[in-house]
Amino acid sequence: MDKIKIHFLGASGTVTGSKFYIETPESNIMVDCGMFQGLKELRQLNWKPLPINTSKINVVLLTHGHLDHTGYLPRLVKEGFGGKIIGTAPTLAITKIILMDSAKIHEEEAEQANAEGYSKHHPALPFYTVKEAENTIDFFQSEPKDKWITISENIRFKFKYNGHIIGATFIELEIFGKLFVFSGDIGRTEDLLLSSPECPKWADYLFIESTYGNKLHPQENVDDLLIELINKTIREKGNLIIPSFAVERLQSLMYTLWSLFKKNKIPNIPIFIDSPMGNNVLSVFERFPDWHKLPIKEYHAMCHHFNIISSYADTWKTIDDPRPKIVIAGSGMVTGGRVLTYLKQLIDEVSTTVLLVGYQAEGTRGRQLLEGAHELKLFGKYHPIKATIKHIESLSAHADQNELLHWINAIKNIPETVFLIHGEPLALDAFRSKIKDVHGWHIHIPKLNEVREFLI
Repeated sequence: MDKIKIHFLGASGTVTGSKFYIETPESNIMVDCGMFQGLKELRQLNWKPLPINTSKINVVLLTHGHLDHTGYLPRLVKEGFGGKIIGTAPTLAITKIILMDSAKIHEEEAEQANAEGYSKHHPALPFYTVKEAENTIDFFQSEPKDKWITISENIRFKFKYNGHIIGATFIELEIFGKLFVFSGDIGRTEDLLLSSPECPKWADYLFIESTYGNKLHPQENVDDLLIELINKTIREKGNLIIPSFAVERLQSLMYTLWSLFKKNKIPNIPIFIDSPMGNNVLSVFERFPDWHKLPIKEYHAMCHHFNIISSYADTWKTIDDPRPKIVIAGSGMVTGGRVLTYLKQLIDEVSTTVLLVGYQAEGTRGRQLLEGAHELKLFGKYHPIKATIKHIESLSAHADQNELLHWINAIKNIPETVFLIHGEPLALDAFRSKIKDVHGWHIHIPKLNEVREFLI
């Protein structure tokens, strides 16, 4: 009797770094290949070679394009991977944008650290370069959703629509007749721009994200909250800074603000979009209209309403602009990107409001702001926080506990094992108890680098 092994190389006991390596007698497969973010001890794991022979991986399957699911790909190639990297067409378009932007940031941060001498490493090196990101893109191969794709004689997979961000899917991976279902990140049942996620009907082994496994999203009136903050910004002649993920959150925010303006609920306050990656993602919405709900005519009208910043020089012009304004800039967890420049200059002003609009992983600057930090370290120096910090949790692109349960309720069989992944310890344990109470299924919470064997 043959066996397969699954290596939990990321998103195990933590939210980020999603990587699952499956060894089989016919082919070796990796599902997602993300970077760790957040806590320093997690980020340091990115620099360690994987505890597997990467040259033996035949194929990488991507659930979606976010950095914590794709950001390790250039390192994988550098370590010897030479197979195919497969995702839906919009997922690969997003992944290309994210990898190129990430590589540029890695290079710029290393250069700045060396110039200003605030790195402990001499010299500071980029995690990967633009050239290495470009080399990775050569391995991309797109496949449609809802179609079985053969990997080998007894192994095939199918992408299924999952909401969350454009192009995102869950993966049904059939290995010698057993169905392994990898949820990726599950979207919301009610989303401004995307349809509701589809649900799996069968799973012998289920690998499900648990980001909000212990929470329900609050029933907030997002429009009213934004109107209130915008009016406050105008009254105080201040700045409303919104750190935003470039994929999906940025586009949702743009659409919400555009809709409020069209309905005369907010004045024509200057709104600056300072996210080169986000600007590129907008073009993906234009290229793949079947993957979202935003009509193209509305898309163009919306884009013309905003001040789209492309150059870093314009970032500084925006900071110096004395008018009350809204700035939406990456990154969403305040881990990098141009939002750091705005915060460095403006976070010590009482007229500044920082609005957090998504999940803030443990160890990120966004989580520090959320938890009431009195200072923030930016570019090697501490800056006092005098700005007002606000949070709109209901704009999250992740399903909450009820939506996660709804997603698995469609499964008709009893899975042999449900693996809870992509969550912090409290969320994982709460979701384990909830599934146990509702379904009575066998649940396992894998540890990082754990290996499980399955007989087939």
